[in-house]
Amino acid sequence: MIEKTFTGKDLLFSVLRHEDSDAVPWVPFAGVHAGSLKGYNARQVLLDPGKLVESLLEVKKVYDPDGMPILFDLQVEAEILGCELLWADEAPPSVASHPLAATKAIPEYIPQTEDGRIPIILQVMHSIKKEVGDTTALYGLVTGPFTLASHLRGTDIFLDSVDDPDFVTALVEYTTQVAIAISKYYIDAGMDVIAVVDPLISQISPRMFKRFFTQPFREIFESIRKQGVFSAFFVCGDATKNIRAMCETNPDCIAVDENIDMVAAKAITDEFNITLGGNIPLTTCMLLGNQQDNMKYVVDLLDALDHHNLIISPGCDMPYAIPIENTIAAVQAVREPDNTRKVIENYTKAEINIPITLPNYASLTKPLIEVFTLDPDTCAACTYMWRAAQKIKEILGDSIDLALYKITEIETIARVKKMGIEKIPSIYINGELKYSSIIPGQSEFLEEVKKYQ
Repeated sequence: MIEKTFTGKDLLFSVLRHEDSDAVPWVPFAGVHAGSLKGYNARQVLLDPGKLVESLLEVKKVYDPDGMPILFDLQVEAEILGCELLWADEAPPSVASHPLAATKAIPEYIPQTEDGRIPIILQVMHSIKKEVGDTTALYGLVTGPFTLASHLRGTDIFLDSVDDPDFVTALVEYTTQVAIAISKYYIDAGMDVIAVVDPLISQISPRMFKRFFTQPFREIFESIRKQGVFSAFFVCGDATKNIRAMCETNPDCIAVDENIDMVAAKAITDEFNITLGGNIPLTTCMLLGNQQDNMKYVVDLLDALDHHNLIISPGCDMPYAIPIENTIAAVQAVREPDNTRKVIENYTKAEINIPITLPNYASLTKPLIEVFTLDPDTCAACTYMWRAAQKIKEILGDSIDLALYKITEIETIARVKKMGIEKIPSIYINGELKYSSIIPGQSEFLEEVKKYQ
């Protein structure tokens, strides 16, 4: 009798079924970073199915994942629905225009399998399923209904939620149907897990979540469940206030980034018997740290958490230029935590020692708005927070100053530390925190800035 080999896919499925397990699964969200392993830029890996297949097979070979996404690009649906994209070499494209910016006409068209880049994605899904699908669980990532609605409408959707809630409800009903349709295409192509990725959920209150999004997400996750695959609710940013509301939508898993206290979040997800995934820091650890930093973060995380209903992952889409050795170190810590503890038992993370001079906020002659982001080119929540600040600059012109900081830059990390900033993205005015993981409405933002004039 031939003994069945227990695969990484089996392990991940077991955890998503909420069964007891002796190990913790590892799911790297490689995104365009997969292309870096083969020397391809973001545009190449997102537009050429052959290069994407090559890159994903390299992720499988080098990072030994139990589960892995095919693509991490939250602009696929938006592009089909009329948003213009701004492409970059080391990041997914960003949305550059909003077809509903000047109209409240709710679209009716649901993307089809032949639209936009969907044929490329489906082709790659079939190929990767054939190559590694027996041993590795494959993730299809779908843009969540709020982020897609924001792509279509722009930042005005936050004002709409107060001034015209019926419009927001109708638009979200439409984007929910888009998410359900895309999910079905990916399931039919062999995906084992559908992750609904909605970073802007971190930017709203629990009250707004329950009013506009509880039922849509329940509908999406129920549709996925009826098709016999697993679901994940993926959110970036400080979604702490919404973790309970997210659990109430009944996904199989919730995935979070480094803004979230995993111990506190897991106490909530455990109440609902939902698996929690996360949350190795993307920049301070994976991009700008060293191997020991990544090992230490992972083993500290494993030591702090009950391993039941747990997946270890990067906090979100991995930056393109993460050193391969840092991710391999994270893999080693997940696979061999006892040996890893011995390797780092005397290691202390080095402090960033870059001299940073802060403005003399008390003596500024005009308001200074400082926006701290992961990177507005890669983080949807950061994109819309930065655009909200840019709109204020357009209105007030030279009467204010505006500065953007990206935490992908080591100087920004030093600045963040010196200022005591705890959450990203955030907005400061004259050195005072005004908005943390909340995108302000334009009128509210204007009134706040005018207090400093």
